[in-house]
Amino acid sequence: MHRITNTGRVNLGHLFWLRSLAIIGQLVTIAVVQAFYGAHLPIPAMLLVVGLEMIFNAMTWVRVARARPETNLELFGQLWVDLGALSALLFLSGGATNPFVTLYLPSLAIAAAVLPWAMTSILALFAVICYALLSYNYVPLNIENPANLFEYFRMGLWVNFMVSVGLIGWFVARMSRALRQRDAALADAQQRLLRDERAVALGVQAATVAHEIGTPLSTIAMLSEELRDAASGDKNLAPYAADFELLEQQMTLCTSALARLRSRASGPSNRQPLDHWLESFVAQWRLRHPHVRFEQLGTTPGDVSIDDSVAVGQILTILLDNAARASSDSVTLSTSAVPDAGEPFIQFDVCDRGPGIPSALRGSLGAMPVESTQGGHGVGLYLAFTSAARFGGSIELAAASPRGTRAVLRVPEQSAAGSATRARMQPGGHSSATTEKKA
Repeated sequence: MHRITNTGRVNLGHLFWLRSLAIIGQLVTIAVVQAFYGAHLPIPAMLLVVGLEMIFNAMTWVRVARARPETNLELFGQLWVDLGALSALLFLSGGATNPFVTLYLPSLAIAAAVLPWAMTSILALFAVICYALLSYNYVPLNIENPANLFEYFRMGLWVNFMVSVGLIGWFVARMSRALRQRDAALADAQQRLLRDERAVALGVQAATVAHEIGTPLSTIAMLSEELRDAASGDKNLAPYAADFELLEQQMTLCTSALARLRSRASGPSNRQPLDHWLESFVAQWRLRHPHVRFEQLGTTPGDVSIDDSVAVGQILTILLDNAARASSDSVTLSTSAVPDAGEPFIQFDVCDRGPGIPSALRGSLGAMPVESTQGGHGVGLYLAFTSAARFGGSIELAAASPRGTRAVLRVPEQSAAGSATRARMQPGGHSSATTEKKA
């Protein structure tokens, strides 16, 4: 991202390589014209100009190696030196009659691509003035066989044309690619910023709602406790004793959710072993959905810890709640540690046997709140995707076999495993959760 957005430094590196190619081309041209076409050139003066170019290019390489960003003024100075060196070489080899006089155009094209309009105009004016002066004041090109001068001129024009096309095409193509990459990166950053702003707005609303429902929940909890006590001595209320107990358990879940919200706002959660945390999490979730037929498959790795159990628990709660709404008769959860070659991660698979996700909604879920065909608003999935992305995780929604939806939550190693066990993440291990638990 730094290289894409720091276009000035990329441009200066391109100018260094272009000047290197130009120096090689100048030396080759001087040698060929002097040896094969019988031209008598002022070799010492021309080599002096080329030598000064080489010294300046070496200084440019030192400048490119520095981490400090370059400015438009530096790029302007670089192109000014290139135009000046070209003018000096043309002055020593025929002036405006030299077929390579149109090499002014590639430099101006580069200036138009990388510099503001005012600086480009100054360079264009400088090139026009140099071209005008070279039309009247220059060292004549002395060739032994003047009869072939026109053929030599045509050949020089052809070489000049090919060099100009190559330079302009190469540099402009590289610049266009860099600009496209920068625009794509900025668009992606803008999208992430918009997603984070939405998540923050929803978080503020959630905190406000949590504050408002604190008192009503306390009142309901007190009333449910009084009703449970009254049911022990009242024959009319005795049949509802189990319901009162379930109501108290549900109220306990609500108050614990508010407590987790307060702890999340005060600071990060403590690290917890994955197997112990998952056992407690599953027990709480099954209490919230006693009517759902739930299965916990596979084994839970016992040598892995979770740094942010609150965030992972919130995401899993959203995924399991969606699965329960889609298919209350079959919801499964499996956990595994995957030793990926790039970065090991923990994977949670949530599957249901519902109707599945319509293809029209599959690309939008998680990117923004979306109205679903089952009456949901997609806010939960949006928050789940946002929370997973914030700590380097990912969520993938796919079709389950033979039907339903499979939601895969992947938590990378640096957020899911303790530092003491990072090198030992392997599938399997001790499980404190019973396989094939059924409600």
